[in-house]
Amino acid sequence: MVAALLATLLAASPASGVQARLDALAASGEPLFVHVVVALADNENQGLIPVPEALGNGQDPEHNLYWGARYGVGYYLTHDAGWTSLKVNGPLPDHVLRRLVLRKELERHGKHVKAYLVADAYDGAAMHDAIDDFLHFASGRQSVVVKVGDITLAAGGDAPVVAFVGHDGLMDMRVPGVDAIPDAPSRGAIVLACASAAYFKPMLKRAGAEPLLLTTGFMAPEAYTLAAELDATIAGETPATARESAATAYDKFQKCGLRGARRLFTGSD
Repeated sequence: MVAALLATLLAASPASGVQARLDALAASGEPLFVHVVVALADNENQGLIPVPEALGNGQDPEHNLYWGARYGVGYYLTHDAGWTSLKVNGPLPDHVLRRLVLRKELERHGKHVKAYLVADAYDGAAMHDAIDDFLHFASGRQSVVVKVGDITLAAGGDAPVVAFVGHDGLMDMRVPGVDAIPDAPSRGAIVLACASAAYFKPMLKRAGAEPLLLTTGFMAPEAYTLAAELDATIAGETPATARESAATAYDKFQKCGLRGARRLFTGSD
């Protein structure tokens, strides 16, 4: 049923393929999924500009700049962005130090929808694994099954939207790309890392993922940008409108000027 709805919507609308897929899921009453890969900031193992020691310990998620700090994914989404944390069952994958499963209800085209977000905090020394997993998810491969009580969620490569947050590890190392799966459902990708358009866009094109939000220069990959982009995307906004929401949030916290924030973000165009 979902596949038939998706095919109809894709044929009828010139809009984003990711939005068409989300429309099909919402129309069938299915929840909307997002999977976020967070590479913990690590002064010792990454080429990022060093941050204070407490924030740059890649093996300490609770205090890490990109996870447990004030604007980290693990803290900000649950304290400021309206996402509710759920109890997760089962062991964690290799190199993943923490996993959050979050739920949020939003309005999409006038109807309430349920969204689930899986966020994984990767050991800062495992940047290669974090990027490799993200690219596999973006290609539609490597399904991740998450148990939340009696509910089974399909994330990873089954998620319509995947994101990477952290230092741009492709500046420091080579990671093999992943080929697209022919005729796979549309996937959207977000990469909040410095100059991610230059480094990740070719990899996402090869993986067959639609770039929703990439960056053109140096930036702070903090969670308020991710939250704004996801809210707009799940609400059914166009990629351009969602990017405007992300730029507005970035300017609000970084005080860089909206024009500068707009230049910082790009997508498939």
